Amino acid sequence: MTRESTGAEQESYPRQEAATRRFRLGAPRGFTIAPDGSRVAFLRSAGGRDAVGSLWVAEPLPDGSLAERRVVDARAMHDPSVDLPAAERARRERMRETTSGITAIDTDTAVSRAVFALDGDLYLADLAGADDDVVALAHPGPVVDPRLSPDGSTVAFVSDGALWVVGTDAGATPRMLAEPPNANSSWGLADFVAAEELGRSRGHWWLDDTALLVELVDDSGVAVRWIGDPAQPEREPVAHRYPAAGTANPVARLFRLGLDGSTTEVGWERDELPYLATVAPGGDGTAVVSVLSRDQRQQVILDVAADGGVSVARVRTCVPWLTMVPGVPARTADGRLLEVVADTDADAFRLVADDVPLTPPALQVTSVIRAGEDRLVVTAQATPLDQDVFAVGPSGELTALTEGPGLSSAAASAGGTVVATARPDRLGTEYRVTLPGGAGPIVSLAELPVVTPAPMFAQVTERSLATALLLPTGHVPGSRRLPVVLAPYGGPHHSEVVHAAGAFAADQWLADQGFAVLVVDGAGTPGRGPAFEFEIADHLARRVLDDQVAALQAWGEREPDLDLSRVGITGWSFGGFLAALAVLDRPDVFHAAVAGAPVTDWALYDTAYTERYLGLPHERPEAYREANLLDRAGRLERPLLIIHGLADDNVLSAHTLQLSGALLAAGKAHSVLPLSGVTHMTPQEVVAENLLRLQVAFLREHLAA
Repeated sequence: MTRESTGAEQESYPRQEAATRRFRLGAPRGFTIAPDGSRVAFLRSAGGRDAVGSLWVAEPLPDGSLAERRVVDARAMHDPSVDLPAAERARRERMRETTSGITAIDTDTAVSRAVFALDGDLYLADLAGADDDVVALAHPGPVVDPRLSPDGSTVAFVSDGALWVVGTDAGATPRMLAEPPNANSSWGLADFVAAEELGRSRGHWWLDDTALLVELVDDSGVAVRWIGDPAQPEREPVAHRYPAAGTANPVARLFRLGLDGSTTEVGWERDELPYLATVAPGGDGTAVVSVLSRDQRQQVILDVAADGGVSVARVRTCVPWLTMVPGVPARTADGRLLEVVADTDADAFRLVADDVPLTPPALQVTSVIRAGEDRLVVTAQATPLDQDVFAVGPSGELTALTEGPGLSSAAASAGGTVVATARPDRLGTEYRVTLPGGAGPIVSLAELPVVTPAPMFAQVTERSLATALLLPTGHVPGSRRLPVVLAPYGGPHHSEVVHAAGAFAADQWLADQGFAVLVVDGAGTPGRGPAFEFEIADHLARRVLDDQVAALQAWGEREPDLDLSRVGITGWSFGGFLAALAVLDRPDVFHAAVAGAPVTDWALYDTAYTERYLGLPHERPEAYREANLLDRAGRLERPLLIIHGLADDNVLSAHTLQLSGALLAAGKAHSVLPLSGVTHMTPQEVVAENLLRLQVAFLREHLAA
């Protein structure tokens, strides 16, 4: 990891953050570990400003060290002029993928071969050979999400909504395994709800070398929203099937497809359980599948037999909702059903096997990485600010593989582990491989920020809210009073206040412009247990805002240099909603706001997210009114800048346009910055850089002494 400058003087932070895609470029990712410990496959671009991902392996040497080897140089093969298929662009948007080149791979069981799509073409790479052979495989059209059979003999992929297979032998001819029944359906891709809100990004899985489980999605009943670019009126708007709260969802069905042409539907009561949440193949032709009710209060776990037969393994209920944890449900090697459940008595998300707890109440389990023969590997939090990796024995024996403070994640197999750790006392993330034959680091080529964050952490108020305060670099206590800017996300399923210095780079740069920057994780954020997360049920507005205000006031009492007569707030997505809410509901506290891509009317946002917290609009209209910003337009007394990408297919630009219309109707001055061609992400360098500068200019103007 490096700090770089592109000019005679040190480069500005906004330019660096934009050019490095928030310091993600050059970092290794997508680790896959061979079960015999012979190699680790991963992706990495050539540097901190290179967006083209290539395929690498790390292998143990006789002396116990590791050697890295580039298997595929994607930059030599990548054609940036190729227009990716719409399904691939949508897949990347759902995954918040901002790179190009090789963005994902899939391997055989032995991790000796890998398949990938590059510019819509299909390739097979030899991971074990010394010649680094890369072979192009035949395909009928642009390829999306290729998957390799366990024995490496066959590739399944999606092209133009159909599922295809092709052998990996030289000259193999692809054949269609399943054709979509209508123009609004597709095989083998995750539906919008699953990809955007349920954490499932794929739609087909190999069961064994002869059969797959494949999702069939039909969007016919989903309302159409039109995504256009007013800056280019000659371009036809794109039809986007978007399931808004209270409206029809995509219909998701699941089939066992045999390479012999056999088709067996994996059935369940779809009317009562419309969401296909998770699919976990067992490696022996079986799978564990979970489906959810629309209100996400009931989960039914299904065992799928090798012949496609279905039986109910467990029915789980939780009010107000079931929290989905990555990696479960699944079965252990000895057949136990593995889940993470909300233990409300202990106020903890606990790992259980056949309902027997394996983790203590002191830990909040956040993911299950491996369900192996001898041990499980999980990530868990003992505090809201830290996450560690643990091995869990068959009877619950815990072995810490990392030790905080810090934020750790991992990949694991029978052959070893790769652990990624960020720390509060240094920038960057370290990646360490542990294999039976060797151990060592995987090099990160990501740049380090040109700023050095110095967050002050504290848990404040009687609610012990996790907070971080950043002051200008070199600030002398008592030398001046500082305007305060809150920079929250503040919503469910995401924490901002963590023991990782790099997480606060943008906040430190903002502080260095002359502000005290406060980051607060309030009601609904993870790491505190079910009770804290469930507090926002029916209350997405008041409770989250109350926590921001309480934390601000607590810090005002602790730090006399904070000027609470000059307070701004800035945020994106849920944070944008929170920023606009702040100046509308609490003008006595907040004096200016920058709201990026805000949800303004939750009835316009998607089904699975919104209904999880607020229910159906016609059943709980009061919950929607409590969180609706349009009804508050007449209250605006403070400066408000709203920013929105006009190509956003997650939080539609209609949210901002309708709020602006309501503010205009109420005679309330405000500013709107429309971003032509920009989605919910802002990968465009110039746009991302200037957004930071414009926000600072706005806040300086309106928070001046």
